[in-house]
Amino acid sequence: MSANSIKLKPVYSCPASGVPGATKLPEGWSLSWHQAETLAALCNPNLDVVFNTAMTGDGKSLAAYLRTLQEYYCAIGLYPTNELARDQEIQISGYIKKLQPQHQPRVNRLSSLELEIYSETEGLKKADAIATRTGQSEILLTNPDILHYIYRGAYVLHNDSPDKLWNRIDRNFDLFIFDEFHIFGEPQIASVINKLLLIRYTSGLLRRSSEGKKFLFLSATPNRRLMESLSKAGFRCHLIDPVEQNKYQFPDTLEQQLQLEAENWRQVAREIHLKFIPLESSSQASETWLRENSSLILAQFQQHPGSKGAIILNSIAAVKRLLPFFQELLQPYGIIVAENTGLSGKGEKERSLSADLVLGTSTIDIGVDFRINFLIFESSDAGNYIQRLGRVGRHGGYERHDRQIVFDGFTAYALVPNFLVERLFEGDSPPLQANGIYDRVFLHNTIREKYRQINDFRGYYPRWGAVQSFRLFYELGNPTIKRQYADSREKFRQAWEQVFDTSLKKIAGKVRGWAEEWYQISGKKGNPIADEACSFRGSSPLQCGLYDLTEYNEAERFKTYDLPGILSNLEIELWTEAAFMLTLQETAFRTGQPIPKGRFAHCFAFVKLHKYREERLNWRFTYPGDLAPIADAWKVQVLTGIEIWQPDNRWATDINKRLRKQGLVGYVIRRPVSEVRMRLRLPMHFQIYPISDHYSYHDAIAPYSVAFGQSALLLDTLAYQLKSQGGEVWIA
Repeated sequence: MSANSIKLKPVYSCPASGVPGATKLPEGWSLSWHQAETLAALCNPNLDVVFNTAMTGDGKSLAAYLRTLQEYYCAIGLYPTNELARDQEIQISGYIKKLQPQHQPRVNRLSSLELEIYSETEGLKKADAIATRTGQSEILLTNPDILHYIYRGAYVLHNDSPDKLWNRIDRNFDLFIFDEFHIFGEPQIASVINKLLLIRYTSGLLRRSSEGKKFLFLSATPNRRLMESLSKAGFRCHLIDPVEQNKYQFPDTLEQQLQLEAENWRQVAREIHLKFIPLESSSQASETWLRENSSLILAQFQQHPGSKGAIILNSIAAVKRLLPFFQELLQPYGIIVAENTGLSGKGEKERSLSADLVLGTSTIDIGVDFRINFLIFESSDAGNYIQRLGRVGRHGGYERHDRQIVFDGFTAYALVPNFLVERLFEGDSPPLQANGIYDRVFLHNTIREKYRQINDFRGYYPRWGAVQSFRLFYELGNPTIKRQYADSREKFRQAWEQVFDTSLKKIAGKVRGWAEEWYQISGKKGNPIADEACSFRGSSPLQCGLYDLTEYNEAERFKTYDLPGILSNLEIELWTEAAFMLTLQETAFRTGQPIPKGRFAHCFAFVKLHKYREERLNWRFTYPGDLAPIADAWKVQVLTGIEIWQPDNRWATDINKRLRKQGLVGYVIRRPVSEVRMRLRLPMHFQIYPISDHYSYHDAIAPYSVAFGQSALLLDTLAYQLKSQGGEVWIA
């Protein structure tokens, strides 16, 4: 290994001292300490919420579903992506096959796409389709988005009772499992807190047994603020942390490994050679390095036959540009290269499992079934770095159709900013030494300490988290259920006021004020700001329907993509909604594959994607008037008249005709984007853009920054704190 390289010791997980209760395991099976602790906690009537923070690859999923596989104890698993839910379905089916539970739990998946196809195929309304699918499942795998919309009443008709679906969920399921919770931001965490509070104070009326609901959170990087909030609300929480309890061992020698294995310690991760690659902080630095050092990847496959590798980058556009480059480079050697990103079609994702090298943007997209011994990855922060590094070394090999492949080594390249390498390896007493040998816990703690610290948006909860609470409180007052939930409603109000440190009166006044302002602007009823605060991942006001001509499978060409990403990275042709939907219907008929169309119902525009640009194009938003009074208001507002400036875009005029009519929930700051990003320590992918006004239209650098939708609410929490601490420095 060269400079900036280290070796990570293997990781072994402590065995359980016994199996809790009447748990039955197949011959040869044993539990890790954290798995037994999780099962015991889920059976403990004095606990409500359990957090399991075992390392990636240490079997948290088995711990989550083991009780459900032993007795009639129904569970709903909530996963942030459909790929992860699909992985879990395969894993759980394997558990059922091996454990052979007498009650044979039925396992079903439910995503928004599957829901639409299922309801259309069966001729059911979405509410009825959800009711049918939930009623036919002892284990239901879905995502937090659908759960959020169910509790928002999004799928029920106007005259239906608001609890038509969520009381069914409460009755049917005993355990709620939130997996990979670390990827969620403050708006999603606030939403989950609200759901738990609502379930806590309403499910007593619906409970089919004396045992309360259980909530299990699985993540290698725990969210302490969530635990604090739930404890504050009266939930009885329990943390299972193997690191804190010294339940991991990091042997230095083969003899120590053999001794641990003789004592039934289970290997979680193999020894890894990790190299830090310092790069300049530019948008295409990683992409350039990969092209210039592609021989390293070829050498990996030639020197280690049977290797499988992954390249995980921060940009979908970078993946799309690099894919043909590596396919052309490696195809003559029989090495199959595929992609798996948020824009990949189902067929492409399935093909990626049999590839030798996969390019993606997330460990979750790539999937746990793709076993690798070679990883190159970017990262945006410490948590992101730790999660991606945890993807390699989890598996000793894989089954191929003709033979068993055993990996002969594990290698990872971390593409990181120069400053991180300097902090890790340089100075008077650097924490890491070149060619040093370290354990995972030490490395993780060092990365957390030395990586760029991003803002945690803690101000979001009192300013915006309670807006959703208020709407749920309002729904509990619906005439059809008001009497039934009268006591629950009052307890729910007291709980969310305490958790979010606010009051019903204060939030009601804000919501009323936003509605009045919107009516003055548009002459319409409604409340776009409150709607944004009550959404789960944001309303995506600039989302476009995308017909992807680079996708070879016709049925998978219909996607969505946000306008800013299109302006920066894509060569497109503007299309009409009618032409888009007609092509969708014709494709579905010709291929015989149903193509869900509900996700395109609120798209801002429709485009054809011809190719991904080699270089990002510059552009900015523009405002026809003076932005100074808007920025000086220091608040979220609904903005109208917004346009884009991009001289090289022949579709800009047509885009602006649509854009200027939009009412966009936004927040404007009187400083350029680069300065706002730096001073507010914004995450890498935070959606903030340059904007100029009538007086700065010709400025080389736009003097204002704007965020829309959910990003505007998050920006508000930081700017509000800044203003309260003397925000006039921004306008000096």
